[in-house]
Amino acid sequence: MLNTLRGRFILSHILPLLIVIPLMGIATIYLIEQQILIPSLLSELRGNALMLSRLAARDQEIWQDSAYAQQLLAQGSFRTDGRLTLMDGNGILLASSDPADADQIGTQVAHPSLETARGGEVAIQLRFSQQLGDDIADALAPVISPSGELLGFVRLSFHYYSFIEQLYQLRYLLTGILLVALLIGAGLGAALAINVGAPVQQVTQAVYSLANGERSEALPEMGAEETRRLSRAVNTLFERLRGMESARKRLLANLIHEIGRPLGALRMGIEALSRGADRDPKFYEELLEGMDLETARLQRLLEDLSHLHEQTLGVLELDRENLDLSVWLPETLKPWQQAALKKRLHWKLKLPDSLPNVQADPLRLDQVIGNLVSNAIKYTPGGGMVGIEVGAEDDWILVRVSDTGPGIPLEMQEKMFEPFVRGGHGKRFPQGMGLGLSIAQELVEAHGGRLELESEAGLGSKFTIWLPLHPVKLL
Repeated sequence: MLNTLRGRFILSHILPLLIVIPLMGIATIYLIEQQILIPSLLSELRGNALMLSRLAARDQEIWQDSAYAQQLLAQGSFRTDGRLTLMDGNGILLASSDPADADQIGTQVAHPSLETARGGEVAIQLRFSQQLGDDIADALAPVISPSGELLGFVRLSFHYYSFIEQLYQLRYLLTGILLVALLIGAGLGAALAINVGAPVQQVTQAVYSLANGERSEALPEMGAEETRRLSRAVNTLFERLRGMESARKRLLANLIHEIGRPLGALRMGIEALSRGADRDPKFYEELLEGMDLETARLQRLLEDLSHLHEQTLGVLELDRENLDLSVWLPETLKPWQQAALKKRLHWKLKLPDSLPNVQADPLRLDQVIGNLVSNAIKYTPGGGMVGIEVGAEDDWILVRVSDTGPGIPLEMQEKMFEPFVRGGHGKRFPQGMGLGLSIAQELVEAHGGRLELESEAGLGSKFTIWLPLHPVKLL
């Protein structure tokens, strides 16, 4: 039972009840007996003795004629577990309701509270009686005549077990109540423990199912706040795992597609060379150029996969330099400018006369700008325009790459920076792994900046790189 969370919950609810309720019961019984019941019974005994003493004071013959007193007591009815005795002022026994005291009539009674009663007080005590051989509750009340003379004493005694019987009845009643309370508390505790344990068990089963690849449904969020959070966390984990599985499948499909094309082209080139294609210088040059482009595509693919691996591991590092963009950027853009002109695109580069230096990693920044410019050239039709604009605003440097290509639909713009996201047929980014923009955004954010997109279907796109002039070291 203790090996399960539910068992421990049940025990945690029942164990305090098993300890607290009996202790509270014992304390309650003790307080009721000592502070309420026994004082109440003794007070009742005192009141009865005082009443009898006042009645006895009205009949003077009782104290003058012992036989009359004995006859009077014999005529009355009295409890079998008690005794009523009359003594004169000197403590001589005059009469007793107990026939066993017949041989004690006329003898001196030794009573420890006799002097107290002579003082006019009703003496009450619980003591052991040698004569009766039992604990008794005893009340000794003085009998005072109307003239103030002490006529004698009225003694009212009860066996203590008569009190105990009442105490036992109270104990049985309280014990029964406590047992019922204990059973109800244990039942409620077990119900609460099961209610708490059920969602945890459900979450545990769901985790096992996820590990075995079996579960496909979200967990219902029920129970306490903590268990709802746990269910929510498992559901989030499931969604992420499902997203990762979907991304893995897309990655595999993209890899097969992207690697297959250049490998097929290279194989065809090798086959052409083996058949004597090198004998035609022009064809040989075109063949080498095509094979070089395919190997460059493979190289670019490997770089994207490498950066994807860095993103996953969180090991992206920058080698920052004090970079003068007005000098560095034109040199970096020369190959892309040639590619744009070769495609008959209008090329525009706008650099201000003075530009502050920026702390950046030139290799990583080259990869970002190259990715954006490459996409702009690739998806802008002949006769269109590709422009690069550099500027400074407040404490930021901006590099904006714009084109007059097909643009990106609004519903696709929010997803364009996610890995493996590509546009459909006829839209921007119909080919490739879908990693370029995700990696570019990651590299810009690693510099402490941000990458923004403005686009409208049919009207081209603008990607803006914002780099801080005073970058904060990211943890």
